[in-house]
Amino acid sequence: MTRISMGLVSLLALSSAVSMVNAHAGHHGHDHGQEQQKFNIPGDDEYVAAAAAVERPDFKPTTIKAPFLEQFANNWSDRWTASEATKETTSEGEVFSYVGQWDVEEPTVYPGLKGDLGLVAKSPAAHHAISASLPEVVDNKDKTLVVQYEVKAQQGLECGGAYMKLLTDSPEGIKYKEFSNETPYTIMFGPDKCGSTNKVHFIFRHKNPITGEYEEKHLQSAPLAKVNTFSNLYTLVVKPDQSFEIRINGDVASTGSLLESFQPPVNPAKEIEDPKDSKPADWVEEAKIADPKATKPADWDEDAPARILDESATKPSDWLDDEEAEIPDPEAVKPDDWDEEEDGDWIPPTVPNPNCQDHGCGEWVRPFISNPAYKGKWSAPLIDNPAYKGVWAPRKIPNPSFFEDLHPSNFEKIGAVGFEIWTMQKDILFDNIYIGHSIADAEALAAESWEIKYASEKRQEEIANPKPKNAGGIPDFKEDPVGFLVGHLRDFIELAREDPMNAIHSRPIVSAAIAGAIGVSLGLALILVGLFSAVPKTTSRAAAKAKKTDEASADDNEGTKTGGADEAEPKGETGARKRTTAGKKDK
Repeated sequence: MTRISMGLVSLLALSSAVSMVNAHAGHHGHDHGQEQQKFNIPGDDEYVAAAAAVERPDFKPTTIKAPFLEQFANNWSDRWTASEATKETTSEGEVFSYVGQWDVEEPTVYPGLKGDLGLVAKSPAAHHAISASLPEVVDNKDKTLVVQYEVKAQQGLECGGAYMKLLTDSPEGIKYKEFSNETPYTIMFGPDKCGSTNKVHFIFRHKNPITGEYEEKHLQSAPLAKVNTFSNLYTLVVKPDQSFEIRINGDVASTGSLLESFQPPVNPAKEIEDPKDSKPADWVEEAKIADPKATKPADWDEDAPARILDESATKPSDWLDDEEAEIPDPEAVKPDDWDEEEDGDWIPPTVPNPNCQDHGCGEWVRPFISNPAYKGKWSAPLIDNPAYKGVWAPRKIPNPSFFEDLHPSNFEKIGAVGFEIWTMQKDILFDNIYIGHSIADAEALAAESWEIKYASEKRQEEIANPKPKNAGGIPDFKEDPVGFLVGHLRDFIELAREDPMNAIHSRPIVSAAIAGAIGVSLGLALILVGLFSAVPKTTSRAAAKAKKTDEASADDNEGTKTGGADEAEPKGETGARKRTTAGKKDK
């Protein structure tokens, strides 16, 4: 029954939407003959044609200088080394190789600039690792650190990492062909998306000056990553005052302090609880106790009932004592296949007595009311505990592991940069990597490369998937809210008639609105089904199709009250109710 109801409500919601569109269209006289819009995705002929229609600017190598700046223009394979390492998972002991392939090429999805190459992770569902040495070691002591690069997830990013690692310099040298998740890094920065995880990582490794051990410090409340197919610019700025800033496409997405915004914190607490301390046996933590001097008042009756009969109530003058609350259904007909020898005497189902709709019927019962003398179980009032000492806590002692580093921005020296990622999507492209100390230079690099590229990509997307144009035009929401909503709904329905999936992909907001409306309708329907199920009615048709059974139904012994029963206290036994479905008499 519930499934049928849900299906009917879904159809009702959809038909209502169509009716609303048609009604509004009839009122305003809109023409439905406009050309339908199709949502194009990479690989479609229309997409390729639209991308080719955009005149793309030429890529121009930058003249900006930095400790490390990579645009993958020439001889990239001389600078970058793909890893040949294996990776062992800690959970199940499985060993994986970094078999993901790398290449440098122009993007195939919304290529923004002519001749603009990027480093591409080519393999789906694979571990990738590649790294490059910095021309000079980056020492950030008392300096501003700026890390910036572009990520272009050409197939979207459903499950995969696109973060970058700044590898820690080592006296023994970094072994690039053995680069793996075990390779020490100074900073990990960039987007990561899989399932419910969607964040821009900012993690730095901090050395404990007492133990010499390293600990990862993770940014709390990390911003969300961009998962579209455009080139997205990620920028990290860390200043000597320990403040940091994360920008996405030039907009500030997160700010904070290295000393306050990371977990675990850089510096441990100065004091810790004494692990050897214990609570004294006579320590009292109960703040309130029952008043030992209090006594129950003499007139306190604990046995008085909470509700009593209303002695002032009188039976209504139109109460029908001799009428039954339910009577046999006069329209019920014995089924043709009823066999009295096998099924017993047929008993018609009962229906509410129409004479009782405006009058009470049956035996009148005096209603109950709250007992004004009821006080309930007596208990002594609570008073302050004179022995209360407070909530016990161990005493504080100096933290033997305490240290204070007020300049964690003096990171470990950086000797290389690398990507060590797992991704389900292929063709993730990286470009325009900047590692240095100048915010101005990073912004200038973005202005001469990413901004031009991004604008070109957006133009291609707009041509490939132009906004729908209605003959009459969709009015402004402020001018005509109904027309605005109906216009978008009409566009969605007409597009869905030709290609439902295309309609869902190209009109996600309308799809979500319709899904929400259907969800609300389903919720209301389930409530109504529950209410009607709680008070079942049996019609003559239901009686004709009643299942033959020798067992009494669940309603056979259920009592029925009418009229004053709403106010009456439940009684132990009531008159037996007649069966409402075809039953069998005892033989």
